Amino acid sequence: MPACDGAGFAAIGPIMPARIRKLIGGVGILAFLIAYAVVIATLAGHLPDNALLKLVFFALAGICWGLPLIPFISWMNRGR
Repeated sequence: MPACDGAGFAAIGPIMPARIRKLIGGVGILAFLIAYAVVIATLAGHLPDNALLKLVFFALAGICWGLPLIPFISWMNRGR
């Protein structure tokens, strides 16, 4: 009888090998960053000509790109 984890499911190991998960993750991160850069550049073109506003916009855009990637990176590192 297979061992069970705390939720009552049989522990069968990772469904997807870590190597494939990292490949998918790397391609996904690259695609996300390209799309993010295009969106930010498009939005920046519509900003008024104010240096302080652009500084704040690009500072926030430069910090916030990583937040949506946290769950994706966690998924990539699962089952090492």
